[in-house]
Amino acid sequence: MKQLVFVYNANSGWHNSVVDSLHKVLSPKTYDCNLCSVTFGVFSEKEVWRKFREEMSVKMVFLHKNEFVEAYKVQEKYKFPIIFKEENGVIEVFLKTEKINTLKTPQELINLIKSTIK
Repeated sequence: MKQLVFVYNANSGWHNSVVDSLHKVLSPKTYDCNLCSVTFGVFSEKEVWRKFREEMSVKMVFLHKNEFVEAYKVQEKYKFPIIFKEENGVIEVFLKTEKINTLKTPQELINLIKSTIK
């Protein structure tokens, strides 16, 4: 596997980041990106996730959904957040939205990634 491509259920840009952060704080139960919630606090990346990401031997790419659509020129509609594996220019779903949305902590995501890679 060349890399994992993580796609957040959020669009890029300063304005979107501010709105997302406020939404995460004010109404966490209705926040639409569990991948964001599990890996980031209000202002920064969660430490356990950052350490795992930096120590991982597989390359990881993180994109907002608008960046993903532009970079991969996808025709197919995907639900977000989602994680793909990419090899030789071909992407395949690695972890589906439904599974990502069940996670509560960064450690659960880490364990799931490790077990799915094997």
